[in-house]
Amino acid sequence: MVFRLIPLVIAYLLLAAHFLRGGNLGLTMLCLLIPFLLLIKKRWSLTIVQVSLFLGSWIWIRTAIIIILERMMLGISWCKVLIILGPIAIFTLSAGLLLNSPVVREKYPSKI
Repeated sequence: MVFRLIPLVIAYLLLAAHFLRGGNLGLTMLCLLIPFLLLIKKRWSLTIVQVSLFLGSWIWIRTAIIIILERMMLGISWCKVLIILGPIAIFTLSAGLLLNSPVVREKYPSKI
């Protein structure tokens, strides 16, 4: 189970760094605090963490598209952006999908 949490922590650290670079301290703190929801052994906490990782993946895709379009308008190469942000988006999505395994789900019961 611990090995499934390592990608999750890395994904949230990357998202926190992204928001910190943009100057959004609120979302930075949120990204640093969300993994601690897993200390609550309820299914809703697992769902919140998983959905927020899926949203994080969407944020990376959206950011990549914005930067690529800006670079295309300026006539600058955009391949590096795709090479860097594409795998980060896939990694973040994968971290959320790892939480879908039976090993993780049995630790977070759906009944109160």
